[in-house]
Amino acid sequence: MTGSETTPSFRLAYVPGVTPTKWVRIWNERLPDVPLTLVQVSAAEAPDVLRAGDADAGFVRLPVDRTDLSAIPLYTETTVVVIPKDHVVAAVDEVSAADLADEVVLHPLDDTLTWERRPGLPAHERPATTEDAVELVAAGIGVLVVPQSLARLHHRKDLTYRPVTDAPESRVALSWPEAATTDQVEDFIGIVRGRTVNSSRGRAQAPATQEKPQAKAKPRGAAQPKKKPVARPKAAKRGRPRRRS
Repeated sequence: MTGSETTPSFRLAYVPGVTPTKWVRIWNERLPDVPLTLVQVSAAEAPDVLRAGDADAGFVRLPVDRTDLSAIPLYTETTVVVIPKDHVVAAVDEVSAADLADEVVLHPLDDTLTWERRPGLPAHERPATTEDAVELVAAGIGVLVVPQSLARLHHRKDLTYRPVTDAPESRVALSWPEAATTDQVEDFIGIVRGRTVNSSRGRAQAPATQEKPQAKAKPRGAAQPKKKPVARPKAAKRGRPRRRS
């Protein structure tokens, strides 16, 4: 290795609520010589982190600007309302946005949902983060509508959540700079899409198995070994059975 060569590595960004553990484990199994570094970023700053080259790829929340970023949508999350366990909403299985009309609905600055019209009553101030908003819910200040993964991330024993049937949903995608689709990025795309290690589009492939040599065909006219005649069993004699005297 020359002095100008560097050890390959892969930096993966991810936003709160996304758990990349499964994909990281598969990466480490397939590419043990290429270290993967996780970089946690907020949903708002994730696209800029990718553009700046501070991460090779990342799990982001859509939408993102597709002008210079590629994105593969992965899944859509259920939207829930976070409430105290003794709240009246906790008695039902799900609610609509209209059911929250009389509630103070907190709107943190890092909110990831895009509303045409937000439900409920606005709070006097916007919490700085979702985590801060969860603390306010626990204090009885209001309720919070978020993707389900964030409700799980900031779980508290005194809080619970219920699905909001008509709320906007949050979509999670794998994104990377279109102009920087490296071999490592292609490898990670293959892992996320469930390609096997032998996939034709995967770069890290297992060595091909050697084919068994086929038996050589014998030339025409060659002497064939004589087959031994098969002895046939003698047929039993037919006749009437003899009477005993």
